[in-house]
Amino acid sequence: MARTVRFHEVGGPEVMRLEDLEPGEPGPGEVRIRVDAIGINRAEALFRRGQYIEPVKRLPARLGAEAAGVIEAVGPEVIGFEEGQAVSSVPGFSQNDYGVYAEQAIVPATALLHRPDGMDAVSGAAVWMPYLTAYGALVEVGGMQAGDVVALNAASSSVGLAAIQTANRVGATPVAVTRTGDKKERLLKEGAAEVIVSEEEDVPARLLALTGGRGVEYVFDAVAGPGVTALARAVAPGGTHFLYGALSGQPTPYPGFDLGMPALNMRTYTVLETTRDPRRLRRAEAFVVSGLRTGVFRPVVDRLFPLEEIVQAHRHMESNTQFGKIVVTVAR
Repeated sequence: MARTVRFHEVGGPEVMRLEDLEPGEPGPGEVRIRVDAIGINRAEALFRRGQYIEPVKRLPARLGAEAAGVIEAVGPEVIGFEEGQAVSSVPGFSQNDYGVYAEQAIVPATALLHRPDGMDAVSGAAVWMPYLTAYGALVEVGGMQAGDVVALNAASSSVGLAAIQTANRVGATPVAVTRTGDKKERLLKEGAAEVIVSEEEDVPARLLALTGGRGVEYVFDAVAGPGVTALARAVAPGGTHFLYGALSGQPTPYPGFDLGMPALNMRTYTVLETTRDPRRLRRAEAFVVSGLRTGVFRPVVDRLFPLEEIVQAHRHMESNTQFGKIVVTVAR
């Protein structure tokens, strides 16, 4: 039996339960991993609340897509993986079908990546989703390159920090937007070229001033909601406003008409665009691994929780006070 997190009704963190379940055997195209660490993501909280882009189709339901562990069993038709290998799972499947909040988990082999040599389980659970999101949107889709400027909010999140490092790696300039000044110095230490405190400053005016009136080539927006109009005002002609989250919880207008129909590109993005396309995932993996190898990339871990404290881990995530990735460890 394996301790497994499930929820029997949608709702807040308190609906999660730790239950003993038979992990089962992997089927065609699947592997079973011994889970050592789990990366906690906002998508899981939204799925638990019934507010994710994909509804909960059956209850009780499982949670989780990002974990690091060791392969215990390999199902038929799996190529490239074998028992005993250290791997990480990435968000490339529906939580209606699989979940990695558990001591043992079955996942599709297409959602597995080999863990780089020397990387421990905590880092292996913290690294992939943030960098795959930042690279997939800004570099793969957006074509970000040297000399570009990217403004990003929710900058102290794991994705925000990965976006800062990704921009620096390609020679772009990352400008972090944070609500209060509490995290300003840490964001500068993590590589932000500038930090704008939204409660104290006029964000679009500051972005325009920083770019000599040109505007930024990219906005990487995890908040969405009514604030998109102000941010879009600071996008350079032909620039792109990426929406990859909706932390505001409010309706998001299209600002193009209110702003006089500028040459504005607005695009949604989820990491699934990268993880469900083998060619994109291969390119993204190579980009991230090379950054890790040279020391340019490093996952930032905010806090560790044991599996027994999964409810507290989710409460901490929903407090929005973290700086970097929240990771749950699985002790035996």
